[in-house]
Amino acid sequence: MIRRKIDGLRSMVNIPGEDFSIEEVKKGVIPKHVAIIMDGNGRWAKERGKPRLAGHRAGAKSIRQVVEIAPELGVEYITLYTFSTENWRRPKDEVSGLMKLFEEQLAKEIDELDQKGVRIRVLGRISQLPKSTREAFLNAVERTKNNKTLNLNIALNYSGRAEIVDAAKSICKAILEGKEKEDFNEEIFTQYLYTSDIPDPELLIRTSGELRVSNFLLWQIAYSEIWITDKLWPDFGKQDFVQAIADFQKRKRRFGGLDEN
Repeated sequence: MIRRKIDGLRSMVNIPGEDFSIEEVKKGVIPKHVAIIMDGNGRWAKERGKPRLAGHRAGAKSIRQVVEIAPELGVEYITLYTFSTENWRRPKDEVSGLMKLFEEQLAKEIDELDQKGVRIRVLGRISQLPKSTREAFLNAVERTKNNKTLNLNIALNYSGRAEIVDAAKSICKAILEGKEKEDFNEEIFTQYLYTSDIPDPELLIRTSGELRVSNFLLWQIAYSEIWITDKLWPDFGKQDFVQAIADFQKRKRRFGGLDEN
């Protein structure tokens, strides 16, 4: 039994050294939505004797790589775990530095993102962000709202549990106002999530080798395939993303049923 569990975990973890061509992967089934837990920025900086913020800055380059390769493969949605509600517990200088980095990167990248047809959305309790950070993201959302090449979802001040609580509160209010019946079901509940008009991710990628989901999209990843790499996020590139898709294509997705074969 223990051996079987260990083998199951190994099947989720990337085996380095395998290369997959983009054209080869494009011939297979492509997940419409890929979610990513971008972990390891701090460790990447520590290994190089740099401040943690340098790791976050380096990680921004990996985001660019993913945004460039995803639409080429046919992926329509990317959701990035950018800042969790728990991240406020980090040192104040790191948090304030992160907020400024978000604003800086948006200002730097927004023209090109818009030109490439990337639509930006923000998932989370953004009302609690600093005013300048919140306005920068809301302006990006408004500017790119009609773009269709790639949907880039930024999970910011996000928590999977908080999202479910917010949805439950909204449903309770709707019931009291007579807008919703008390016998609501899963389909109705989904309409109250931050991702109400976004398909659930078929693939969840996590960098840095950690084997946990860290309060990310808890409702939506119920049947997501999980792919884990030991690479730290700033070292993650296009080929890693292609490899994750290639591994996804080998999986048998049964959703609780039996394999047809």
